[in-house]
Amino acid sequence: MLDICWLCVIFAGSAVYLLTQLIRFIFADADLTLLWAARFGNSPESKLRGKVVWITGASSGIGEELSYQLAALGARLVLSARRGNELERVKRTCLERFSLKDEDILVLPLDLLDRGSHQEKTAAALKHFGDIDVLINNGGRTQRSLCTEADVDVYQALMELNYLGTVSVTKQVLPHMIRRGSGIIATVSSVAGFVGVPLATGYAASKHAVQGFFNSLRTELTDYPNITISTICPGPVISSIVQNALTEELGKPVASAGDQTHKMSTERCVQLTLVGLANRVKEMWIAEQPFLLFCYLWQYTPTLAWYLTNILGKKRVQNFKAGLVSSGCKQIPELTK
Repeated sequence: MLDICWLCVIFAGSAVYLLTQLIRFIFADADLTLLWAARFGNSPESKLRGKVVWITGASSGIGEELSYQLAALGARLVLSARRGNELERVKRTCLERFSLKDEDILVLPLDLLDRGSHQEKTAAALKHFGDIDVLINNGGRTQRSLCTEADVDVYQALMELNYLGTVSVTKQVLPHMIRRGSGIIATVSSVAGFVGVPLATGYAASKHAVQGFFNSLRTELTDYPNITISTICPGPVISSIVQNALTEELGKPVASAGDQTHKMSTERCVQLTLVGLANRVKEMWIAEQPFLLFCYLWQYTPTLAWYLTNILGKKRVQNFKAGLVSSGCKQIPELTK
């Protein structure tokens, strides 16, 4: 009788635990490892205050918000993007809102496509601060076009910018981190880095390349346990990246960015990203439901994920052809940030 009672207690406890985890997952906006770190792990302030953080793509969107939240933590910043005037605006905002000095923020204009300049830019950052503790590869562009309509030049541009530009900057910073034996190289990839996404074949390919590169690089650095390679995979996030998306032709703008109110806020995405960096999480999935569920389905039940993706993808392509996606259609999930 006593054994039966214990079995009932164990069963009830397990049921409560599973129900609790199910409820947590329903309301989750990041993978469970990252949410665990957010609740029980190191705080970003304790690990990032005073660190030198180089952010590419810092003039808008996620990169701009990273600049503000890191400035609030007391990190020293290297801000890079092509638009120097926008970087100066971000710097002014940081100085006005937070307790940093002018010398704590270096504006370093950078073109990811100009790979020949990356060594010089890295040297300038090291000369100013002496160290680079964290590199956040955030620069890049997305895509809105069908494969059958897109020029090959569009695919080349996406690979040159999102993949090779990121690799080039990383290769300049990595030797410095190896010499000092520590550092974090974080790269903003995308959920499209490991799932199939309609209307973004070139973008998804570039992000798959990014994921493959950094997953492989991580295995080459096992002799340096204090160097962390972290990939950040956001789902849909409110950002200007959609306005700057490549279409079927280079130079042809997106007709409309559409309604972004259904997407995760940039502030929340960056907050979770910094938690991940503070706890040296190797890969972060940052997405609200149902996009987070898709991440888990692709990881653990790919056959089911393919089935659902094909259904939703078909509808999304149909809406795109009808001109609904670019005008802000919300019915069909969009997995790219």
